[in-house]
Amino acid sequence: MTQQAIKPTLAFDVYGTLINTHGVLTQLQSMVGDKAMDFSNRWREKQLEYSFRRGLMQNYVPFTECTRQALEYTCQYYQINLSAEQKHRLMACYKTLPAFDDVKPALSALKEQGYRLFAFSNGTKDAVETLLKTADIDVFFEGVVSADEIKTFKPNPEIYGYFLTQSHSSASHTWLISSNPFDVTGAIAAGLKAAWVKRTEGAVFDPWEIQPTVIVADLQLLDSALNECVE
Repeated sequence: MTQQAIKPTLAFDVYGTLINTHGVLTQLQSMVGDKAMDFSNRWREKQLEYSFRRGLMQNYVPFTECTRQALEYTCQYYQINLSAEQKHRLMACYKTLPAFDDVKPALSALKEQGYRLFAFSNGTKDAVETLLKTADIDVFFEGVVSADEIKTFKPNPEIYGYFLTQSHSSASHTWLISSNPFDVTGAIAAGLKAAWVKRTEGAVFDPWEIQPTVIVADLQLLDSALNECVE
């Protein structure tokens, strides 16, 4: 196989890209009723905010702890007094969240076409491996690279460099695949290419000077988008 024919390495963000973080909605609906979606959105926003703040402060805790503290904040924000058992159930949901419908067929096709696939996450390696296995998509990945291994969070440029080292790839030959704009801009700023997965029609990408290399609405469109970019 010539160098030109070698498929690039793909680094897949996990939470929100492969795995649907709103998989907690069923549990939330039984606990908070019609506030479930707002609660879920606020929880996710604070989870990410806490990881950003921890990264900037260089005051690392595992992503699971950011998730737990964000849950506590969200309960206080909505003045909802969940029991310790209810909070435990919600945190347990984060260990077994479902994959989006397009994920399994897309990963299967990409793997068959010769791409090297890695899961690349702020989550701990154990948590990510459990998620991927539960969603029945673990078999598609060559490995899992976690920010926990160097005690930082995306979009710290250090984590993208660490990914390249762990995957034995180069920035010019590596794509980040993410639905999170902060992750896309972080990867491109670090020298990688990046595909933004625009999972909702109303999603807005940050109006920065850094924009996605490609945009797809469905992971099953990724291969054709990557090919067009190369061409």
